[in-house]
Amino acid sequence: MFESKYSKVLTVVLVIVIIAIVALLGFLSYDFIKKYNTSKQASDFVEEYQGNLTTGDQENDTVQENVTLDDANETPITSTSTSGNSGKKKYEGFTVVGTMKIPAINLEYPIVQEVSTKALEKALIALYPSGDNLNLPGNTVVIGHNYRNGMFFSNLKKLTNGAKIYVTDFRGKSLTYEVYNKFEASSTDTSFYTRDTNGLAELTLSTCTDASNDQRTIIFAKQI
Repeated sequence: MFESKYSKVLTVVLVIVIIAIVALLGFLSYDFIKKYNTSKQASDFVEEYQGNLTTGDQENDTVQENVTLDDANETPITSTSTSGNSGKKKYEGFTVVGTMKIPAINLEYPIVQEVSTKALEKALIALYPSGDNLNLPGNTVVIGHNYRNGMFFSNLKKLTNGAKIYVTDFRGKSLTYEVYNKFEASSTDTSFYTRDTNGLAELTLSTCTDASNDQRTIIFAKQI
């Protein structure tokens, strides 16, 4: 009788363990698929966005042709884009002011101008002073989530001085920035938002640290 009860207990425990393992594998698979789809969608948008922007005079709100070559067969592909503010595109319903690439951490995401929790779940945000300041002289603060799974700014802490950041804005202007400082600050510290940039464009990248939502990992990068 004792052995029979013991056997039943072991069976129940085994079933519970199997269910837990299946649930864990299901969660990990869902998280991986979600991360892959989100990153792929963002990367595809960045490539298309940069390919469609013109590099000519961006002062007038006029439609221009942009001719590129298809890498596969070298066939000219002609697209049109609108310069000026009216040329801002949409990503997941939010207004895009530019795109960012950081090869060192395999990052490619749109930068949007709306500051909201929903926007932060879809893209990077130009927090300060505004999205229109991107790639212009002065400092622009860009924030992103740290999901600790590699998405958005999760790997910001891995950047070191000298790492390159590539930003293309809605005007079609592309700049390369170089990381020159990394530190942690409290979530309420904005003392470094406005600083002397010697007439160049600078970026401040900000995200939560792994240890606390009240602390921020801060990256300074300057135009080169």
